[in-house]
Amino acid sequence: MSTVISAKDIENIVARGGDVTKLPADAILTPSAKDLLRDLARQRPATPVSAPAAVPVITGPPAKPLSSKSPKAELEALFNSPYAQELKEQMCEMGHRLWKRAYVDGNGGNMAIRLGEDIALCTPTLVSKGSLKPSDICLVDFEGNQLFGSKKRTSEILMHLQIMKRQPKAVATCHCHPPYATAFAVAGIAPPTCMLPEYEVFCAVAVAPYRTPGSPEMGQLVADLVDKYNTILMANHGVVTWSHNNIEEAYWRMEIIEAYCRTIVVASQLGRPANTFTGPQMQELLKIKQSLGFVDPRYGMKECELCDSSDWRPGVACAVPPAPEAPVVGLDAEAEAAVKAITDQILAQLK
Repeated sequence: MSTVISAKDIENIVARGGDVTKLPADAILTPSAKDLLRDLARQRPATPVSAPAAVPVITGPPAKPLSSKSPKAELEALFNSPYAQELKEQMCEMGHRLWKRAYVDGNGGNMAIRLGEDIALCTPTLVSKGSLKPSDICLVDFEGNQLFGSKKRTSEILMHLQIMKRQPKAVATCHCHPPYATAFAVAGIAPPTCMLPEYEVFCAVAVAPYRTPGSPEMGQLVADLVDKYNTILMANHGVVTWSHNNIEEAYWRMEIIEAYCRTIVVASQLGRPANTFTGPQMQELLKIKQSLGFVDPRYGMKECELCDSSDWRPGVACAVPPAPEAPVVGLDAEAEAAVKAITDQILAQLK
C-alpha cells in the first residue's frame, strides 16, 4: 500500500537531517507536501560545493524578529521556511472554512498574520478562499509593499496592517462577509448584548462607518476601534476580527458573531422579549474574558451600564433592575387633603 506523506512528515524528515529527495517511489504526496518540497528545492544551491554548509531550517519564530529592513536573503529564507509554511497552511485552512460556511463569495475575504516587526503574510487578490493554496500566500511590509509571493497581495491589506500598527497585540486578522453579521453592518447597529456567554467572552463589537474598501480611510476608521474591540462591523461591507493568539481564533470570532446575529434575528421573531443576563452574571463573564487577555470597553463599568441594547429595534431591555425611585420627603396625605378642603372653602366664599 502506498505511503501518504504530508507537509508535517516532510518537516520531520528535514529536522532529522534526512534527504527529502529520496522519498519512496510510490509515495503519495499531499498538496501541502508538494508545495513544501518545491519551497525547499528553491532553498538548495543550484550546484554542489566542496564543503556544503548546513542550511538552517526555521521551524519556529526567529529568535530576533525580522523586519522589512532585514537582508533580503533572510526574509526569503523566512518566507520559505517550514515555520512560515505552517502559517500559510493555517491561512488556507481558515479560508476553506470561510468558503464552506458561505462567509465569502467570489474572491471575497482576506487574512493576514504578523511574521515580524513590520512584515506580514497575507492572502492574494482575486483568489477564492475555497481554493486557496500555501503557494498563493504573499509577504508584505507594513506599508503594503509586496516583498515575496507569486500572486499579487490582497487589495485590502492596508486595513489589516493598520490594525497591526495600532494594536501591537494583534497577531492575526480575518475579514469576510458572513450574511447575518453583515446585515447588522448594513443596518449600522451593533448586535444587542447580554444574551449568550460565548459571544460576550470572545467578541467585543463596534461599528465603523463606511469608506471605500481597501482605502486608507477605511483602515484608519477600523484601526481607531481596535484598542477596545476585537470584532468590527464595517458599515455596508462586512466584518473584520483580530486575535492576539492565532488566525484560527480570529476565524472563531467570525463563527461566533455570525451564529449570534442569526440567533438574535430568529429570537426577535418569537413574539416575546429576549431574556438577558443580570449584572452579576455579566460581571462573571467579563472576569473570564479579561483573564483570557481579550479587550472589552466594559471593564470597570457598573452593573447597570453593562447591557446597552437601546439600538436594537425589536426591543431588548437589560435584566439589571433599575434603582428604586427615591421617596418624596415632607408630604403627608392627610395634611394635603385638609389643605385642599380649606382652599376649596375659601374659594367658594369668595365667589
